[in-house]
Amino acid sequence: MSKKQKLELTWIGKENRPKLEPRILLEDPAKSYHAKHRVTDGDLFDNRLIHGDNLLALKALEQEFSGKMKCIFIDPPYNTGSAFEHYDDGIEHSLWLSLMRPRIELIHKLLAPNGSLWITIDDNECHYLKVMCDEIFGRTNFVASMVWEKDSGRKNDTDISSSHDYVLLYAKEKEVWRKTRNLLKRTEQQLERYQNPDNDPRGPWRQGADGTAKSGGESLRYPITLPSGRTVTPPSGNFWRFSKQTFEAALADKRVYFGKDGNRLPIIKKFLSDIKDGIVPKTWWSADEVGSNQEARRDHLRKLLPDIEPFATPKPERLLQRILQIATDRGDLVLDSFAGSGTTGAVAQKMGRRWIMVEVEGTADTHIVPRLKKVIDGADSGGITEAEGWKGGGGFRYYNLAPSLLEKDKWGNWVINRQYNAAMLAEALCKLEGFNYAPSDAIYWQHGHSTERDFLYVTTAQLGHEQLAQLSDEVGSERSLLVLCPAFRGKTDRYENLTVKKIPKQVLSRCEWGHDDYSLDVENLPKAPPKAGQQDLF
Repeated sequence: MSKKQKLELTWIGKENRPKLEPRILLEDPAKSYHAKHRVTDGDLFDNRLIHGDNLLALKALEQEFSGKMKCIFIDPPYNTGSAFEHYDDGIEHSLWLSLMRPRIELIHKLLAPNGSLWITIDDNECHYLKVMCDEIFGRTNFVASMVWEKDSGRKNDTDISSSHDYVLLYAKEKEVWRKTRNLLKRTEQQLERYQNPDNDPRGPWRQGADGTAKSGGESLRYPITLPSGRTVTPPSGNFWRFSKQTFEAALADKRVYFGKDGNRLPIIKKFLSDIKDGIVPKTWWSADEVGSNQEARRDHLRKLLPDIEPFATPKPERLLQRILQIATDRGDLVLDSFAGSGTTGAVAQKMGRRWIMVEVEGTADTHIVPRLKKVIDGADSGGITEAEGWKGGGGFRYYNLAPSLLEKDKWGNWVINRQYNAAMLAEALCKLEGFNYAPSDAIYWQHGHSTERDFLYVTTAQLGHEQLAQLSDEVGSERSLLVLCPAFRGKTDRYENLTVKKIPKQVLSRCEWGHDDYSLDVENLPKAPPKAGQQDLF
């Protein structure tokens, strides 16, 4: 394979891309929730919970948040095979990947240059997913695959008892991410390894390179005279773990310990004050360190929400805490587009991160809202509450996705959806045209802008020559205006500062109008293709 050739994963339907409509978001104030008073000066109130299809929600966030997300965590539905029983082998992988690909592509756009994507996944699709993410992110931006011990128990009714899931980690730009990612805090057990038996004024230390190695060159086999006067040399086949130059430099710096009696093999000191403030994460994440599904389900959610049946495999708060410790700092923006029971938002709130969550199911109301209310009220004593010193505070806004901008009338013609009022229409068309929605209180024709001198105006009135001439005069020669209206009369090319377009004709070919559900439910999947001429997955 030449250097220019790129390995790609191919599957049936890979090139079929949905033409997503960038919906607007509508707040439901009755479901938004905020603490009754400030708890700290750093309380975060403008978090977002979005109820609706997560692919459409990601598209809705694209314009405002592209390049701004510091961390995105997703726990997508695993392809266990049970949802695809009516498909032949291989086809189910194609369908699952086709559903995931546009989501990962939008996530890539949303990430900041120093941002990262973390995905929990099991063996069924992990390796297919990795190759697909390699293609979207670039293989060089793959950071690591963590193994998370989701279940520390053992099941005896299976061939091999599964106890782990994977956490795939990709950076938007790996070299940039590496400079801003955080180390993990040392545990008390790790700090206990540093002692100060000789009362060194530089503080606690532990042994660095010491003892003898089982292999090495003769340059690592030299005599050392101990303070007691005894001279020691490693026996044949053994060597010091440090060069003579390293030893002499440490000796001159009083960094060598020979035991209390001065007659022990030398230890070169590594001081706690000389090392980094934290430790580099490993790829093995045990249940003892970051929790398990059982911990989240039995020990936390059942106590927090006793009247609500918890998810079968909820993610523990300590798992998300670990991810956010590495990937974010206070005030950073976190996104979870498969919110589930709302663990990401709960953890982000307790850790002082801003968050956006998306959930299509009714659990947005039955699980997430009640859980977050308790977090905000300081009534959640479980999870990472004690570790983070959480006392409550802050809040979130609850949003629904707006209906499709266009609908068909009784004759089958596409028309503006009757549920849209003037403000919704202006905001939706600003988003479609790539303008920032910012209606002016003083100038009626300024609904949005793309630059300081380029504006957009939306009206449901039919415009004639007089109205267009008046608009042109008000806009002036130093500004430009895109006008969207149902109809107009006269020639518009006489107004150099106006561009006049008809709606909905102007946007008809842009999107798949009226498509409200891109979820991963099996009923939304296409029918299985015929067996004849079936294409292989690879």
